[in-house]
Amino acid sequence: MSSKSDLNPRTTHYEFFGPPGALFVTLTVPIFTYALYFGCSEETGGCPPTLAAIPDRVTEAVSSLEWWKGLWDAEAACIYLAWYAFCVIAWAVLPGDQIEGVTLRTGEKKKYKINAFSTFLLALGITVGIIQKKGPEAFTFFYDKWVGFITASLLMSVVQGLYVYAMSFRQGRLLALGGNSGNFIYDFFIGRELNPSIGSFDIKSFNELRPGLILWTLIDIGMVCEQAVRRGGFTSVTDSMWLVLLFQGWYVVDGLYNEPAIFTTMDITTDGFGFMLSVGDLAWVPFVYSLQARYLVFKPLELGPLLTAVVVSVNATGYYIFRAANGEKNDFRNGKNPKNLEYFTTASGSKLLTSGWWGRSRHPNYFGDLLMALAWSLPTGFDTPITYFYVSYFLVLLIHRQFRDDENCKKKYGEDWEKYKKMVPYRIIPYVY
Repeated sequence: MSSKSDLNPRTTHYEFFGPPGALFVTLTVPIFTYALYFGCSEETGGCPPTLAAIPDRVTEAVSSLEWWKGLWDAEAACIYLAWYAFCVIAWAVLPGDQIEGVTLRTGEKKKYKINAFSTFLLALGITVGIIQKKGPEAFTFFYDKWVGFITASLLMSVVQGLYVYAMSFRQGRLLALGGNSGNFIYDFFIGRELNPSIGSFDIKSFNELRPGLILWTLIDIGMVCEQAVRRGGFTSVTDSMWLVLLFQGWYVVDGLYNEPAIFTTMDITTDGFGFMLSVGDLAWVPFVYSLQARYLVFKPLELGPLLTAVVVSVNATGYYIFRAANGEKNDFRNGKNPKNLEYFTTASGSKLLTSGWWGRSRHPNYFGDLLMALAWSLPTGFDTPITYFYVSYFLVLLIHRQFRDDENCKKKYGEDWEKYKKMVPYRIIPYVY
């Protein structure tokens, strides 16, 4: 039996430049989430507003008590809380298979209930029913109460971050190897406990796939409804808006339908659940990733058949690479190799693919992800760089994740990892990076 110190060793290696970096990200993510609205909305004068006027506007706003009060919307908060409760209830009552995750350091395997896709279908059915019965104007409240929803989601993120941090001190908790530094700021941010749970309810995997991810699609639908109200019906909604809904909606559907695949990702197997994942799942995903759809409400754009075909091709290529690469990896991990792919066997007995998509780069699925991210921004045109924020941010995020993965693999495989890197030299983009 391993001792407590063996199972939960003290974290000695910091990420994000340690506590100062963790504090910086903790403060700036909420600020930036608000800034992407105030810096790109018709309410504040465009996307972006006149650059010369921004400093005076910011000073005037933050020094005004009414502006601070305006960040809170009781109705939006109630709707958001009801939405979160709906997701919890759906998880509890909808049927779903039980699957096992990876083997934990304790030798045990945690069981997870799989019904995120069913939750999505239920939410989508209710949404379509509301729109059919009451018209598109019944589903424009996301656009009208955007700031209030951001505030509600951020408050939920903070509350959850504090709750899981406090609960991580209960006896018998398995901590994340990277979140047990003893510094409150850092551990609160990075996540102290590996799998915080309430009974069989796993908080981390639930937040990863349900409240924020499904809400992202519902917000996009709300933006379609807002444009339909303004332009005289759904038949007048622009092709660019339909493309954004199609691309992002399909991405969400794909993730939810393939829910079991998430339990082998770094977020689940390695990272603790703290403010970083909480705010990312609950606030950043739904209210930052939907920026393109919100922009197209007040800056409608018709692409025409030719440009539509080009954008669809970019997204389809990205999706093909993303799905084909993940399919090769999942088959191989499950002991299948239908394509007879070549692989490298490490001294520990682990096998690493060296052909197929995984022979072209060490993270080909990231390359597919980036192409899809670009396709989500292209329908907004080129009048502003702000609508391309997502693909720029995503590139930085994936490079950071790639570095983390390489570092973990170097610790795990030692000299074999250096041999493998010579066999597969490109990190993400084949023949480029």
